[in-house]
Amino acid sequence: MLVKTFSAAVTGIEATTVMIEVSMSRGVLFHLTGLPDNAVRESHDRIVAALENTGYKFPVADITVNMAPADLRKEGSAYDLPLAIGILAAAGKVERGLLGDYMMIGELGLDGRLQPVRGALPIAMKAREEKFKGLIVPSRNVREAAVVDRLDVYGMDSITDVIAFLGAAAGYEPTVIDTRAEFYSRQGDFEFDFADVRGQQGVKRALEVAAAGGHNIIMIGPPGSGKSMMAKRLPSILPPLSLAESLETTQIHSVAGKLSRDTSLISQRPFRAPHHTISPVALVGGGTSPQPGEISLAHNGVLFCDELPEFNRSVLEVMRQPLEDRRITISRSKYSVEYPCSFMFVASMNPCPCGYYGDPTHRCVCTPGQIQRYMNKISGPLLDRIDLQIEITPVPFEEISKAAPGEPSAAIRERVVRARAMQEQRYAAHPGTHCNAQMTERMIHQYAEPDADGIELLRMAMRRLSLSARAYNRILKVARTIADLAGSETVGTDHLAEAIGYRNLDRGDWAERGG
Repeated sequence: MLVKTFSAAVTGIEATTVMIEVSMSRGVLFHLTGLPDNAVRESHDRIVAALENTGYKFPVADITVNMAPADLRKEGSAYDLPLAIGILAAAGKVERGLLGDYMMIGELGLDGRLQPVRGALPIAMKAREEKFKGLIVPSRNVREAAVVDRLDVYGMDSITDVIAFLGAAAGYEPTVIDTRAEFYSRQGDFEFDFADVRGQQGVKRALEVAAAGGHNIIMIGPPGSGKSMMAKRLPSILPPLSLAESLETTQIHSVAGKLSRDTSLISQRPFRAPHHTISPVALVGGGTSPQPGEISLAHNGVLFCDELPEFNRSVLEVMRQPLEDRRITISRSKYSVEYPCSFMFVASMNPCPCGYYGDPTHRCVCTPGQIQRYMNKISGPLLDRIDLQIEITPVPFEEISKAAPGEPSAAIRERVVRARAMQEQRYAAHPGTHCNAQMTERMIHQYAEPDADGIELLRMAMRRLSLSARAYNRILKVARTIADLAGSETVGTDHLAEAIGYRNLDRGDWAERGG
């Protein structure tokens, strides 16, 4: 007897329908074909135990299972449920009438309970695309899959629930989620707020500019000056996620298995802060079973690298191309996958090995040569991709104790949203460009070209401050954002002057100014 069930394989953040064909005849052998990995091959043992412990017997027969398309590698334990249901249906233990209407995924525990799997959201999207009536998933995956409309999603606790459902589907109700209501209700609920930051007005202004234009930023300052504290608050002033951005971000986290049980859609921009011991594969993705890396988990949000010079140089260098392309393609001998990675890169670092160069309250013991070698741990091409470079000095205790609470994130966010709206309108004719940081050189000349006074100011700055040539376009991009925050259609000299002030590391005398 031949029976077919349906599941899906996830490659990158896209799913492919997998048809599981089960043929049963007289004999005692079990054959599994279709490029299964070890986790799929081991499903036989899990299925045997699960059926025994739920009152069913594994059929004594010659069973051949093919997972089509046979040339697509099948990985993971999500095929346990459709394999088990197919085997039982071929043995006449499960009704076959509904098998062609539903896609199903789930790992089987030895007691027959369904364990959560990765990638439920892209699989649900594929099930809707392929016109399946519904999707059967473990209960812990039901909320992330149920955000897909026009698809009945059923969360099941065990294989016995699935068998009962296939016998009498009328007794079960699909999970329904008001996606828009849940999404918008959580957008403004932030754990960190800029109102907690006292002083540091210049740094907060630089972060506002970075958020308004989508610019990468690096903060340089002594320990305890507030670099990490302010970086953690950056998502609270970024524009809210759109539903399309949220769905794409949630897909990535679903594939990586990072969604909590009560999460349907990610409603806030992600903030990822990997430790400096991270490996290149963990940062960009890949591995034996390819998974998204930290740069993809930060998609549509912020990637924060604290103590940047402590990262392995090879790790930092792999970020250069993704920072420009906003996508990462991982090619190995057995696979090639692509993940999106459009993120704001935020970094912080000490100004020198001892950490106190430029600190008015501590004496720096580093020589200019030591400082320069420390700075050289970060390559020029990587710095070239960072638009704002801002120095931070600690706020004295007297100022902290007297200072009033800072401006709340909600007020800053309003200005950022207005500036981003101007940019969306400006770049409407340029697909793929949404903010000033994404401007090409041609667009810079079209939208951010300064007047004669501005050109003269730039010439003087580059000569007197020993600014490098790579700083030119970065200054113009940032000046365009500052003009947008001011509601100006043109880039003025005051906007350029502020942008020039955000290029501290490009100054030729940076390491010789004295501690």
